[in-house]
Amino acid sequence: MILGIDEVGRGPWAGPLVIGAVILKDSTVTWCQELTDSKKLTAKKRQILSDKITKEAAASALGWVSSRELDKYGLAQSLCLATRRAVKQILATKIPFDEIIIDGTINFLDGTPLEGRVTTLKKADSLIKEVSAASIIAKVARDEYMIDIATQYPEYGFENHVGYGTAQHRAALEQYGPCSEHRTSFKPIQKNVVKNTTKIGNKAEDIVADHLVNQGHRILARNHKTKFYEIDIISIKDKDIYFTEVKYRKSSFRGTPLDQITTKKQQQMRFAAEAFLKYQPYLKSLSPHLAVAAVSGPDFHLGTWFAI
Repeated sequence: MILGIDEVGRGPWAGPLVIGAVILKDSTVTWCQELTDSKKLTAKKRQILSDKITKEAAASALGWVSSRELDKYGLAQSLCLATRRAVKQILATKIPFDEIIIDGTINFLDGTPLEGRVTTLKKADSLIKEVSAASIIAKVARDEYMIDIATQYPEYGFENHVGYGTAQHRAALEQYGPCSEHRTSFKPIQKNVVKNTTKIGNKAEDIVADHLVNQGHRILARNHKTKFYEIDIISIKDKDIYFTEVKYRKSSFRGTPLDQITTKKQQQMRFAAEAFLKYQPYLKSLSPHLAVAAVSGPDFHLGTWFAI
């Protein structure tokens, strides 16, 4: 008897990783002849075969790893974890098997008592019926999960791309940023987080800069960066120069924007201002001041601006 194992969800930007594990009673029966790589089947055919497998196979199981676990453990360890979760369920059924065939080239059971019974095989999901069955039940289960969560996160279109990196998915990320189902350890999501954070920061700074101009300030620099420090806004009014740190919070759940201005942060602000002035001798006649602006809420409301 063969225990077939295959994974689904290695590459998506969102959603879980799922491992299927199946032991067939008799791979020669008529419906088993239709088993093949799940990607080669229509969604309707996959669903029909998945129902057959779960009802008529000697044993079947699914091992799940959430997007948060995947971020925590990394892809390689997550594949091992999901496989072991699926195999643990198979072992609990007491259904005997002689060999384990895993699609691919990596033994996800390496280091376990079962490692010696494993054969890895490229394209096993097309060649070995038990592995085909594993790929089908994993694919159907994961797709159903993504379609279900699409009702919670309708803006991303998970029901269409089930978390993969399509143009629709990328556009939604650029507009809304990632949700809790996105894999933040994946580069496309990391880039979007940085991009979205920068976009929010720029908008908050725009609000503060407009306020300062209305109060008679002349904006000298915005988002001034060097290798050693960063200053959000530098402005001049009369005989004074202000170095403003802009803080934004969408909600007060984790505190107000001003809660972020700690003693350490003030020290960093002071260092930045002194470093800037050191190389701008024409500004040394002005009186320097550190200032803080608090912007909050989805409407980017300027709560306060003041010199420290």
